[in-house]
Order: sequence, then structure tokens, then C-alpha cells
Amino acid sequence: MIPTPHHDPRGQASAWVTRFAPLVARGGAVLDLACGGGRHARLFHGAGHPVTAVDIDTRGVADLEGRAGVTVLQADLEGGVSLDPGGVDLGGPYAGIVVTNYLHRPLLPRLPGLLAPGGVLLYETFAQGNQRHGRPSSPAYLLRAGELLALAHDTGLHVVAFEQGEIALPRAAVVQRLAAVRPLAASDLGGDPEPRPLPLA
Repeated sequence: MIPTPHHDPRGQASAWVTRFAPLVARGGAVLDLACGGGRHARLFHGAGHPVTAVDIDTRGVADLEGRAGVTVLQADLEGGVSLDPGGVDLGGPYAGIVVTNYLHRPLLPRLPGLLAPGGVLLYETFAQGNQRHGRPSSPAYLLRAGELLALAHDTGLHVVAFEQGEIALPRAAVVQRLAAVRPLAASDLGGDPEPRPLPLA
């Protein structure tokens, strides 16, 4: 797992996730994968979404357990959790999936299948080049150039926004970010849907 501060429930939500959170259907279920301290589970729960918070260590979200609309799932995402039938049931489909500061490549192509039509994938983590800033530095935990963009294209997601490069805050790092939507099927349209406005930067 990427070494990040996992157990500070007071941590601020990612600016990227906050920016694109309004794209998630109002009241739709949200999966916070590798949730750590639960900053994004808290963000969406506070906005009226039912949330499922998943991590190998759930101490950071222990205070959320038992709250209405919150499911806390302790699971080792790298040691046998499967998103296929027979594995740990992550539920779904979801109106939104959030992953930050975490990369386990076998999970990547499976995430779009957990999205409902119109569902939003918000992903932000470290990328190649971060070695010069410290940890993580292993290629296993660093996205290759354009890797999230390729994931979206390969799985049929519509890209709303994509960024990669260096950031200075909250600390110097090289990151990659994606906001992408699973397209509605023709049977889901039922006429001309109202487009959801994009949040302003």
C-alpha cells in the first residue's frame, strides 16, 4: 500500500474530488476504496450520499460505523479481495467511486464495472517521477504516463477531466488525476437528459 497518513479523520478532502463531487448523482451510493481516514466518505456522507468505506485497516473510520447510510468494510484489497463473484462483496453499482493515494493495478480495470450508468470515477494518486520527492518510489505504486487516461478509454468511460504533473501542495509530488463517467445506455436515456453542469475550478 502507498504510505500515506491513513488515520486522520480531520484530513481535508482532495480538491480534485471536491471539484467533481457534484457530478455524482444526488443521493447516489458512493464507494470510497482504500478509504484511510475516511475524508471522502465523510465528504459524500455529509452531502447526503450513502457510502461504503473500504480499507484493510478501518480504525480511521471507526467513528463512522453504525451511522445511517454508512457501510464500513474491512478488506485486504491486495490479498484476495476479488470484485468478481465469489470474492468479497463490495456491493454496487455505485453512482460514484473515489480512489486517492492508492494503486493496486489488478483492481483498475474492474472499477468501471462497479459503476452504475452515469456513475463517476474520481481517481487521484502518485505517478512516475514522484521518486525525486520521496515515497512512494516503487514503480508498483506509481502510475505510468497516461495510465488513468488509457483505463478510461479501454473501459468505455467518458473522460470529463484528466491531469498529470507536479504539484506543490499539500506536499511536492507527481500525481495523476481522472474524472470519468460511465455512459448511459440508450435504454437509460428515455429522451434528452439534462446535462449536469461541470464544476468550475
